[in-house]
Amino acid sequence: MHVCKLYTVTPYYALPRALMLQLEMCPKDPSAPLPLYLEEFTDILASSCPASRHLLDFRPPLPSSTQQSSMGDIKDGDTYQEELLDYEEEEEAAPDAVATKADGGKKGYVGIHSSGFRDFLLKPELLRAIVDSGFEHPSEVQHECIPQAILGMDVICQAKSGMGKTAVFVLSTLQQIEPVSGQVAALVLCHTRELAYQICHEFERFSTYLPDIKVSVFYGGVNIRTHKDLLKNDSPHVVVGTPGRVLALARDKDLNLKSVRHFILDECDKMLDSLDMRRDVQEIFKLTPHDKQVMMFSATLSKEIRPVCKRFMQDPMEIYVDDEAKLTLHGLVQHYIKLSEKEKNRKLNDLLDALDFNQVVIFVKSVGRAAELNKLLVECNFPSICIHSGMSQEERLTRYKGFKEGHKRILVATDLVGRGIDIERVNIVINYDMPEAADTYLHRVGRAGRFGTKGLAITFVASTEDSTVLNQVQERFEVDIKELPEQIDATTYMPS
Repeated sequence: MHVCKLYTVTPYYALPRALMLQLEMCPKDPSAPLPLYLEEFTDILASSCPASRHLLDFRPPLPSSTQQSSMGDIKDGDTYQEELLDYEEEEEAAPDAVATKADGGKKGYVGIHSSGFRDFLLKPELLRAIVDSGFEHPSEVQHECIPQAILGMDVICQAKSGMGKTAVFVLSTLQQIEPVSGQVAALVLCHTRELAYQICHEFERFSTYLPDIKVSVFYGGVNIRTHKDLLKNDSPHVVVGTPGRVLALARDKDLNLKSVRHFILDECDKMLDSLDMRRDVQEIFKLTPHDKQVMMFSATLSKEIRPVCKRFMQDPMEIYVDDEAKLTLHGLVQHYIKLSEKEKNRKLNDLLDALDFNQVVIFVKSVGRAAELNKLLVECNFPSICIHSGMSQEERLTRYKGFKEGHKRILVATDLVGRGIDIERVNIVINYDMPEAADTYLHRVGRAGRFGTKGLAITFVASTEDSTVLNQVQERFEVDIKELPEQIDATTYMPS
């Protein structure tokens, strides 16, 4: 049985602080009854965590100076900005701090355990959309994050690919939003246009029965005038976008971020690792109010980047589902094939003929190789399509949508598709070219075996450099990747 290591770090005082966000819309008369859903919540909380009963009067004690975050104490705007921008400061104690919190996490408040989405006390409109989407039970990360996130708490979450992290921030944001005309309430930033498009689609899917909430996506490659007109004529309540385009719109005063209450980074490590993108994120962050919820998510979150994430937050709850060494996907069968470079095309042809699959993604290392390999597959009568950064934005999105809808069964792609993209029918990933790093391998193979389903990942090893990366993957993620046998049982990777 696959066992996940999970801990939450939440000071007692943070819970009532978060509930205060929910109580803002309540009657100011202290003798007035609480809304029904909050009465139910406090009953559940008290029974789940008896030690928290004395906290339910919503008058949290002030934290001690040792508990407050460096950003939480700062009142002066200029000082706050300087603190935020100081990323060069050494964080030598960070790895030890994380380990200490793991040991001490049991002493803090732990998320309410729920067996179904209904137990999260979500809006009826959200529950209806969840049913329409075919979800029956929350995944582990949803189980741990959603009860806390809907209270407005800051969250850092690392969980393996395919475990439904996107639904955590989509549902928790939609749960909290009270739409006001002309005001942006939530801002979601991600590092690629395709991921932004997908996140926007998820917001639209779960807000089907919340027609007053408007969602829009903004990214480069589209005429900026189109986006400016949209913001002027039909301002959204939820903005999803890439940092470059969002910053350009904000600088030109077309996008007003002064009412943002929810600031979310998806695949946060990718954005904060890149200095240029980090600067954009920082500048956008400073245009939003100090009092807001901040949530960050990623499949890979190194101990070095975690302190950087926390600089954007106040007393964040930290959830790490699986430690870094166990991030390979449950249910995913992984194999490698040793061969020469010139043998790759023939071997790929044989695999596509022999394997059973719904859809397959083939990863290559460059735009040129993607185009050439796709051309070869089409000439061999395989239903193939390719996506890479050399295409126009419109063409990329059209091809992505077509593949997601099942019009083609084979996708040849660069690492542009390697993070966050969720295509339910994909059950095989082939690394035609070995990725350069173990993290990239994890994100690539994560396109198969989504949400705990079965999948197969096959990697071509054609050089000593490839062998080195394969060894790094096995050592880091503590997984034994065996050579592909002559016969492989389809039931081990095909959904039943």
